[in-house]
Amino acid sequence: MALLALAGPARAADPPGSPRADQALAVCLAAAATPEERRANLARGLALAEEAVAADERDAKAHFAIFCNLGTDLKLRGVALTSLFAIRRLRREIDRTLELAPDYADALVGKGELLCELPRVLGGDAAEGERLLRAALRVDPGFIEARLGLVRALAARGERDEARAEARRALAEAERAPDPARATEARRLLAQLAE
Repeated sequence: MALLALAGPARAADPPGSPRADQALAVCLAAAATPEERRANLARGLALAEEAVAADERDAKAHFAIFCNLGTDLKLRGVALTSLFAIRRLRREIDRTLELAPDYADALVGKGELLCELPRVLGGDAAEGERLLRAALRVDPGFIEARLGLVRALAARGERDEARAEARRALAEAERAPDPARATEARRLLAQLAE
């Protein structure tokens, strides 16, 4: 599950969040040398995010930080039927985030990608996921990760022409940014779509 490749520059619609929530998100997005270190960092980030929510239940960014840390850990472990409790919690946290901050583009992408990638039996809903990815692009038309998520969603449902067009847009935006990692991903998706 490619849940989260988010949290680039702050966007106008981003909720402010507490310093603890910002720190929890930074921990979620930080690189680590080994999977064990990464999981330890995610546990620390989750604890910080939970503290932020305990301090202010209306802190949308803190709820999103729980989603980010928990979702990334779930991605590292792999999703299975035994992950049902974690998936339910992910859904609760991202739903609460969007209840508090409906135009939070990172959260729209996070939930959109989650719904696109989860099997239906675990609560996946590709159509709703695609709708959320498009909503994120309405909030922030230059959000490269939202566009890449939309490319993957379109490709999964066989809309190859539209997926290629979106991948070309993502590549142009990533090269303009510059964002080498997302440009590489856009090129990879374009190559897949050309097959």
